[in-house]
Amino acid sequence: MTEHTDVVIIGAGLSGIGAAAHLTMKCPEKKFVILESRDAMGGTWDLFRYPGIRSDSDMYTFGFDFKPWIGDKTLADGPSIRAYVEETAREYGVEDKVRFGQRVKRASWSSDTARWTLDIEKKNGETTQISCNFVYSCTGYYDYANGYLPDFPGRESFRGTVVHPQKWPEELDYTGKKVVVIGSGATAITLVPEMAKKAAHVTMLQRSPTYVASIPSRDVIANRLRKRLPKMLAYQVTRWKNVGVGMFFFQLSRRRPAGVKKYLVDLAKKELGPDYDIKHFTPSYNPWDQRVCVVPDGDLFKSIKEGHSSVVTDHIARFTEKGILLESGKELEADIIVTATGLKILFLGGIELRVDGQPVEVNKKLLYKGMMIQDVPNLALAFGYTNASWTLKADLTAEYVCRLLKHLDASGQQQATPRPEPDVKEEPFLTFSSGYVQRAASLLPKQGNKRPWRLYMNYLLDTMAIRFDKIDDGTLKFGRPARRAEPEAPVIRVRPLVTH
Repeated sequence: MTEHTDVVIIGAGLSGIGAAAHLTMKCPEKKFVILESRDAMGGTWDLFRYPGIRSDSDMYTFGFDFKPWIGDKTLADGPSIRAYVEETAREYGVEDKVRFGQRVKRASWSSDTARWTLDIEKKNGETTQISCNFVYSCTGYYDYANGYLPDFPGRESFRGTVVHPQKWPEELDYTGKKVVVIGSGATAITLVPEMAKKAAHVTMLQRSPTYVASIPSRDVIANRLRKRLPKMLAYQVTRWKNVGVGMFFFQLSRRRPAGVKKYLVDLAKKELGPDYDIKHFTPSYNPWDQRVCVVPDGDLFKSIKEGHSSVVTDHIARFTEKGILLESGKELEADIIVTATGLKILFLGGIELRVDGQPVEVNKKLLYKGMMIQDVPNLALAFGYTNASWTLKADLTAEYVCRLLKHLDASGQQQATPRPEPDVKEEPFLTFSSGYVQRAASLLPKQGNKRPWRLYMNYLLDTMAIRFDKIDDGTLKFGRPARRAEPEAPVIRVRPLVTH
């Protein structure tokens, strides 16, 4: 007999552990398991081990809403975030719910039984199945197996070492070496100043500039509030303060892009000095057409100003024996080339979805509230904001899933399926011009032109809608299975102990 549980959470990263904690607090009667394809929890923060790995969002919004971040750094390093995830799992009693080394290959829904059946491949090659009433995908949005790597001409001729940040070798020694980091996103601007501490010199090679802003490494207001207020109150005040600042800056960027652009470029120029060629930090696009990168205490700018690192804006002609030949004719010599060239988006972790035997073409579907797929019953996914911290939306999604599960139980229904009205028009899911988004545009679902199918990327609006809008809104269609499922073996339910 196939094992059955109420909810299966896929992924034991920040979103998955947060989802499990919400279930434990709000739906303690629900049985659930967490399936994790890797050997440890932490997701992104366990996978990436490159030098200086850190969050690119402040931890007061990147942390869970129910568990205060008490570290003193605004942008925390990877090991600290991983420890935070593990501590949350222990505190909320979900640590033993995680099954490691289990990758979900296929999820099949049956309307006859109102159940999902998940086909799982274990790390040892064995296969198994588990059925459940509800699937909650917290797989993130990119391919954990491989990052994006362009086809660089002549790569095989380079005599040095080429590494991708997603597969950083622990034994790599870059002390006293000449390093070229290809890229200008969050990974590159993190790597450059960190590697420059030991390398002979680090060059950041970019095709086009990115907006980079310096923020304090420590939030003075947050630290003062912690001394005067209860821990949770201080955390929530800081959280909403940072949400407000972020929303204001994003809206200002949309309404007055030229002014915000000048402000950001002028800040960079002030950090680098009047003699620096500021073209390397003057993008051609408007702020928040792509994500604005932040650096703690201007570490990247300091590294450049002190001569430990530099930025070159040019295109690659080909790799050479000694390094990289640029289209301008200049050659960058290198012992190590780091290809910080981006991620490969992998929606739903590459899981094949089938509903009543028919494959689901996700790229032809709309997303309901940014978390449920059109015509797919009893499945939710965690997908965070592009203009704010990922966890803000992940927390709200977990709250909504708990509300939905409680509504199903209270109403005696067993399935909920989002179905759009005929007049809803399709629009792109993400409007970012970033390369990783554009490369995957044809693979992603769509959003609609009006609620509840439209993505507003606005935490305040989402908070009001997800916490207070009716579950039975006319768009979600509810029902019962055509026939009863096979009886389950009796289960003794034990309410987990929650510590706060």
